Amino acid sequence: MRKSLYMTILVPLDGSKDSEKALFQACDLAKIYQSNLILVYVVDKSPSLNLLDRKEYLEILRKFGNKVLIKGKQTAKTRGLDVTTIIKEGNITNEIVKLAKNKKCNLIIMGSKGLGITARFFLGSVSNKLANNSPCSLLIVK
Repeated sequence: MRKSLYMTILVPLDGSKDSEKALFQACDLAKIYQSNLILVYVVDKSPSLNLLDRKEYLEILRKFGNKVLIKGKQTAKTRGLDVTTIIKEGNITNEIVKLAKNKKCNLIIMGSKGLGITARFFLGSVSNKLANNSPCSLLIVK
């Protein structure tokens, strides 16, 4: 009897080119290993710059996140995959770790650098934090 190759892959998306590359890699692996694919966008609720009202700022991020997830789902669909999409709010790293534990993920695939206001100052900080805190294996795509 052949052992099932089924696993769950979590792909955090942020709209960056690196997260798009991570999604392509995840789709390839999901097909090979008959995996469940979960796409997540985390609305970063850490203190925002005082450019906009906080409510307005979070609403913009939610709308952007929904667009990113719709695009990700379409990308996976063109590759013959069904995916689950989830939008979370909070600290990006903490929310990804919690979701990976909750969904019993075997692998997180993410880009090495992302978008965001702080990205210019802390490039790759989410991937670095996940490397130290992830409950499962982590593949960082460049």
